Amino acid sequence: MKDTSIAKLNKLKKSFTNKKVAIIGDLMLDSYFWGNVSRISPEAPVPIVAIDNEFYRFGGAANVALNIKTLGGFPLPIGVIGDDSDGKILKNLFYESSITDLGIFVDKTRPTTTKSRVIANNQHIVRIDKEKVNSIPPIIEKKIINLLKKEIKNIDAIILEDYNKGVLTTTLIEEIINLANENKKIITVDPKFNNFFNYNNVTVFKPNRKETEDALGMRLTTKENITNAGNILLEKLNAKIVLITLGEDGIALFEKNKNEKRVPTKARKVADVSGAGDTVISTLTMALCAGAEIYDAAYLANFAGGLVCQEVGIVPIHLDYLFDCVKDELL
Repeated sequence: MKDTSIAKLNKLKKSFTNKKVAIIGDLMLDSYFWGNVSRISPEAPVPIVAIDNEFYRFGGAANVALNIKTLGGFPLPIGVIGDDSDGKILKNLFYESSITDLGIFVDKTRPTTTKSRVIANNQHIVRIDKEKVNSIPPIIEKKIINLLKKEIKNIDAIILEDYNKGVLTTTLIEEIINLANENKKIITVDPKFNNFFNYNNVTVFKPNRKETEDALGMRLTTKENITNAGNILLEKLNAKIVLITLGEDGIALFEKNKNEKRVPTKARKVADVSGAGDTVISTLTMALCAGAEIYDAAYLANFAGGLVCQEVGIVPIHLDYLFDCVKDELL
């Protein structure tokens, strides 16, 4: 971070609290089945897993909401679940985490997006996905916009969390961005391939390396490639800021009429990268809400993403832990 003192960090940390952030996108449930294999099925040449433990975690936009909560904010998750047992489990997780379900709408035509992982003898055996990726119907689009219009004056920022599962339609994207800009709200985007070039006029557009490569049809293997890609996205999307996450190579930061900046990554022992992108967009958005300059916000976000990569499984970042680790790094 630039010109950072402990006093500056403490002030920034205090400013994280009580920020209200709407997270609009694909809510998911992650389920885990842990057990052991002692024999092969007589029905087919596959292992029989005797389950010892079963538990559930937030996934997708729901995990972003949890990160906002653990960073001291008030998340307003907005998305869709099915009329099924997985939907009930996900709503119960929100209840247990003291996160409002005001923006969770039920669509009886689709299942709750669920990723079930079977893990036996410390090996990932199989993942089972339940999902429909067709666009949500206009009636639910209207419910989402009506809720956002009602809440827009009370929120500090909007995160659009797109996993291409059908919630963020082209119509909804345009209406949300227009509403955010009309009300001068921070709007940050974590994109995927399908809607990549529909996110015009946002505050921060945050793709990762692979998403950028896929969208632009070019490899980001050199500094020159990355610089070219960032400038193309700035122009095509008319974003205030483009932030390309590059894994172990850190973050490339682009602003209009300013020089490109790089945010380095501290070398860490990586255990699991799952959920790191959710933590990055959450921390970045909260830092901007707290008044941080974009470089400092990107530094904090990158640092937070690195910390959760040291943990096994999808875990959120906690405010105290993040700032304590940053202070230790700077002292």
